[in-house]
Amino acid sequence: MALIRWEPARELHSIQQEMNRLFGTVFDSPTGAGNGGSRRWIPAMDLVEEGDHYVLRADLPGVNEDDVKVELEDNVLTISGERKSEHEERKEGYYRVERASGAFSRALTLPKGIDPDSIQARFEKGVLEVRVPKPEERKPRRVEIKVGRTAPVIEGKSKAS
Repeated sequence: MALIRWEPARELHSIQQEMNRLFGTVFDSPTGAGNGGSRRWIPAMDLVEEGDHYVLRADLPGVNEDDVKVELEDNVLTISGERKSEHEERKEGYYRVERASGAFSRALTLPKGIDPDSIQARFEKGVLEVRVPKPEERKPRRVEIKVGRTAPVIEGKSKAS
């Protein structure tokens, strides 16, 4: 009978490798066959108020400005586009791709009253900045209250006739 020395550090390392493999297949897997094997990509965005504007900034590294679209429809601002994969050819051997690519789309609902023609977008150093002027505040409309009868009264006729 052969004795095998137990090494707890090696066992823990083996368990860690197996857990990394398991979570890697769950979180790094493609989201469907239609995206060419790339992972789903959702760009980070910030939305802040700056004075009389809403300012949206989206990090789009590796995306050309021609591959980005900004649209406003029914008070929904949609930013969409695509980051193309740099790895077109696969050869035998080991490779690892961690940067996600593919189509993306983000949508934000804006307050009513936004003028679509006043929205400005700028793309610089991989950051898209969209400036949306806040709508003018709707002030309550004052209705004048008249005192007395509003219908003209015709003399000599009673209401019953």
